[in-house]
Amino acid sequence: MVESGALARPLPVRGLMAPHAGEMIRPGGGIQTVGLGRRFVTAGGPVDAIRAVDLAVEPGEFCVIVGPSGCGKTTLLRILAGLDRPTAGYLELTAAEGGAPTNAMVFQGRSVFPWLTVRQNVAYGLKLRGVGRRARGERADRLLQTVGLARFGRVYPHELSEGMRQRVAIARALAVDPDILLMDEPFGALDEQTRLLLQEELLRIWEQTAKTVVFVTHSIDEAITLADRVVVMSAQPGTIKATLRVPFPHPRALTAIRSDPAFAPLFTEIWGLLREEVIASRRSISGGQP
Repeated sequence: MVESGALARPLPVRGLMAPHAGEMIRPGGGIQTVGLGRRFVTAGGPVDAIRAVDLAVEPGEFCVIVGPSGCGKTTLLRILAGLDRPTAGYLELTAAEGGAPTNAMVFQGRSVFPWLTVRQNVAYGLKLRGVGRRARGERADRLLQTVGLARFGRVYPHELSEGMRQRVAIARALAVDPDILLMDEPFGALDEQTRLLLQEELLRIWEQTAKTVVFVTHSIDEAITLADRVVVMSAQPGTIKATLRVPFPHPRALTAIRSDPAFAPLFTEIWGLLREEVIASRRSISGGQP
């Protein structure tokens, strides 16, 4: 249990993800927050980014968080990652076998190292953890195969498309075999076609590995496509306004989801919850003007 004011420390890597045929898949970690808050002290006074956030994510669940801009989605994700500390409430992260889970985070936009090859980027976290050259090379090669970049291990990021660079970032996060994968709008800057392809790729990897995923997006469509459960956050200070279970089974086909009769009503329900929060957020930013 992490008490308010405590900062989670990076944890060592354990085992390998994406096991070969016949190997046991280790379930992801669990997340529990109670009354979680984060207050920032600014020149204009204290600002609560999030307040009283109660959230439970089950091991192996794909949880997607949506909310208006500035509602604290990224702040919450950074706290879960151990990159920021809460100023109120409690946070508990648990691994399936007990103890503290590992996590990795995929950021929005370009986050790969331009001076390293694709293969070196994927293996970077393993190198920091002291994994030997041969083992991390084999690990990187397996993941590049998983994300469809096996032929690009020796090239540099500037030689790849934006979508391919995001695949590298995802592979790098998965390389350290995290119990919890945290993703902050990783497809937000991509064109629609590339975004759809990477959604399919992410779902395939998640279905194979049983990792716990917490994914932040502004897209309701993307949330419904990916999530087991959609969490809707309020305008700042962000808190949990509603959670909605997504009824579509796995494995999922993107075209089948969009043509399902349940898709449109769920989209409408989420947008109904979000719309008033988006309006409230804009009024707050504009000083009360609509």
